[in-house]
Amino acid sequence: MSARDFAQPPADDRSFRAFLHALPDVLVARDFRAVVGAVADAARRARGVVVMLGGHVVKTGLAPVLIELMRRGILTHVAMNGSAAIHDYEVARFGATSEDVAAGLRDGTFGMAEETGREMNEAFVAGMRDALGMGECLGRELEQQSTLANPELSLLLAARRHRIPLTVHAALGAEIIHQHPAANGAAIGDTSHRDFRRLAGSLPRLDDGGVVLNLGSAVIMPEVFLKALTIARNLGGGKPEHFTSVDLDMQRHYRPRMNVVQRPTLHSGKGYEITGHHEIMVPMLVWAVVTELDNH
Repeated sequence: MSARDFAQPPADDRSFRAFLHALPDVLVARDFRAVVGAVADAARRARGVVVMLGGHVVKTGLAPVLIELMRRGILTHVAMNGSAAIHDYEVARFGATSEDVAAGLRDGTFGMAEETGREMNEAFVAGMRDALGMGECLGRELEQQSTLANPELSLLLAARRHRIPLTVHAALGAEIIHQHPAANGAAIGDTSHRDFRRLAGSLPRLDDGGVVLNLGSAVIMPEVFLKALTIARNLGGGKPEHFTSVDLDMQRHYRPRMNVVQRPTLHSGKGYEITGHHEIMVPMLVWAVVTELDNH
């Protein structure tokens, strides 16, 4: 540890760029800057930048910063679990999301909202009929609604607006909308399986400098990613390789560590684990990437 690597206190320049350079050049601060550089470099070289989301990332209000990465053409694919899609749909449709799980579980009302379950499940049935993925049919359903509370905050709608693939990866029985009488297992499976194939089809763009970011999904997205990656490599002669993988979550979990950070980059590339609260770390990451790109 050299003295020149120490953190710096605030000086005359109080910009966000100055703050980044004031971080100590050690451990996760160094890793954070390396991840920022990898995302910025991937954007400059038109490599894949895949973001995988858990529900908590959407529920804590981070869609606007991720939408900015879409707007700038940095993200090439957004993949989310079913929980993230539900929160995104509710924010766009009704302007609010989430509930008191403990209180609702006590009397059996948890997850029993009529509108969310009916509308999303009907979208899946229509999506199966029209050979759409789950992300596509949910985005289309929102577009067709006569009233939306906050369409500007929806990842589902932003992906359609910016022509970026957005896929939803369901886990049957794990999501509140599967409790609804309108739930159709065939439609859920058909649309989500189509999205699984679409994710596999996006992964070749990771080759030689791409980045995959797992934000807040402890189980579903790491498992889905591993299988999608093996399809891409099976059909691509062992590629994609030489990419950066990142797990960013509030705590470290086995599956993200193994299936995102370690195994995919074992023979090439680099994996990082960055631990911190989403509502702080995700905006910091996005601001840092935008700052890096705007200053070069």
